Amino acid sequence: MSHDHQRSETLNKPLRSIALAVLFGAVLTLLYQVAAVPAAAPAGPAFAPGSYVAGEVLVKFKPGHSASARASAIASQGHAVLSDLKQGGWLQVKIDASQSVDQALAAYQGHPDVEFVQPNYIYRAAALPNDAQFGQLWAFRNTGQPIASGTYVPNSGTAGADINAVKAWDHLTDCSSVVVAVIDSGVNYNQEDFAGNMWDGGVNFPNHGFDFVDNDNNPMDLHGHGTHVAGIIGAAGNNTTGTTGVCWRARIMAVRALDAMGSGTTTTIVQGIDFAVTHGAKVINLSVEAGTFDPFFNDAVTRAQNGDVVVVAAAGNSGFDTDAVIANATYPCNFTQPNLVCVAALDQNYALANFSNWGATSVDVGAPGTNIVSTGAGAEATITDNFGGGILNWPTSGGGWAYGTAVVSGFPTHGLLNPATFPLSGNYLNNADNRVFKTFDLSGKSAATLSFSANVDVLLGDSLNVNYRTVAGDPFVGGVQLIGGSGSTGLTYVPFSFDLTPCISATCSVGFQLFSSPTGTARGAGIAFFSIKTLQLNNTSYKTANGTSMATPMVAGLAAMLRAYNPQFTYADTVGALKNGGRSVPALAGKTTTGRAIDAMSSLAYINPPAGLTATVQ
Repeated sequence: MSHDHQRSETLNKPLRSIALAVLFGAVLTLLYQVAAVPAAAPAGPAFAPGSYVAGEVLVKFKPGHSASARASAIASQGHAVLSDLKQGGWLQVKIDASQSVDQALAAYQGHPDVEFVQPNYIYRAAALPNDAQFGQLWAFRNTGQPIASGTYVPNSGTAGADINAVKAWDHLTDCSSVVVAVIDSGVNYNQEDFAGNMWDGGVNFPNHGFDFVDNDNNPMDLHGHGTHVAGIIGAAGNNTTGTTGVCWRARIMAVRALDAMGSGTTTTIVQGIDFAVTHGAKVINLSVEAGTFDPFFNDAVTRAQNGDVVVVAAAGNSGFDTDAVIANATYPCNFTQPNLVCVAALDQNYALANFSNWGATSVDVGAPGTNIVSTGAGAEATITDNFGGGILNWPTSGGGWAYGTAVVSGFPTHGLLNPATFPLSGNYLNNADNRVFKTFDLSGKSAATLSFSANVDVLLGDSLNVNYRTVAGDPFVGGVQLIGGSGSTGLTYVPFSFDLTPCISATCSVGFQLFSSPTGTARGAGIAFFSIKTLQLNNTSYKTANGTSMATPMVAGLAAMLRAYNPQFTYADTVGALKNGGRSVPALAGKTTTGRAIDAMSSLAYINPPAGLTATVQ
């Protein structure tokens, strides 16, 4: 019988099995009002711990049996009556300490005087965590609320357009039996909402993972992306602090494969995957993307499949149909392994986010990905300089640089230009050594990234150089080069970014140099949109972000929940429940392999029953 048929049959017919009723706890009360019957005993690890009281059963005798007859029948089983519930002949029965609830149910089911028997089920108040910012987590409970720090429009949504987490939390909040590897920019494992929720790497990995960027055992996040992702999966729930993840309790393995600029390589990512598989991860979150088929990366995903690991990956943020043309393919999502789940981003109305990629054969499910509040690595700040003060604020050596108007994508903005008429007329001079630089106070920061846009037309043999040094003054004297050389950007402004962390000091000097030979010149260079983004690590930051990178850990968290709920689940079982347990969403019809968004409660209800369980459906 297929999974789809099993689920449809179970939800559309009265259950004649208490065992299956445990699986569908959301409808348990109604089902028992309709048909409470003798049943096979609940068994196997698919059931959430504590779903019924250990050592007790509830027994209803057939009409006409006296109280003494009922008590005698109970005693014959070696059991004792705890209380006469006086409701239709029901008794609360204490079973023998050596007997399981399963065995007691089976014994009473075969007793000729017993009409019904069932466990004494445990019901809990709806599991809403007390975390301070829970009301902002629309992905878990969407009431149409605006997100205070949200930047994506729309910033309010449709009530009920969420992953149905609250109902699932009534069944399971603890996923700590499953290790989830976040292969990303690292994780700030000291963040207050990760207390107790990080993977214990023992003496070899005391910081909860490994750093393949710097090749050490300290995967501290110097970018912030990985910490935000990890919080969506497993920020501690119900601790009165910050946010909560899909899993309130978790084991997050921090694998740093991306640097302070959020960039990694084939080598760092593949090493990260292999590390995760080798050290027991059963779910891997890959909120990364690239546009080229990578055989080495592809082989690593296959090794994860062979290790029974679910890999959840981001569809990408280019707004492409990734199936349309080869140039639109996004990896790892366009890999084809069955353990891979690719995720598109939905907004607060469950429309496809305007930045999200999609693909009818390469993207599998959707999940919330806009205005997502989660853990932050620390305090972020941006130092901007639009050159509005001209060269008075940028000391020069050798002349050549001037303050002017740079036209970027049709919009005028302040810029540093060489020559002053760049790019409309004139050329830079021969025998030039034109330098311009400025000192910035980066003291106390944990990481820094330099960004700017450059329009370059420099003759072969000449050079545009970008340098820094930690001591104030000319960075082209004893400084470090970030980039240098000749070439052309086609008279358009192109963005550049560099890790400036080695320059962290109170006197970090950054500069530009145009150096030319005695013969031949070209148009020159223009610099615009200069900024330095800084991160100062702390344990209390939270932030809001948008992207398929945010949608992906929603699915990874649910994958961990499923594997915690049923430890027998293979990667194939987990992927099947993620895909087929989702809800149909019009915005995803024809744009994903399933047309569905994840639904935590429906995926739990879709879960395979444990081996050996039987049920009768009438």
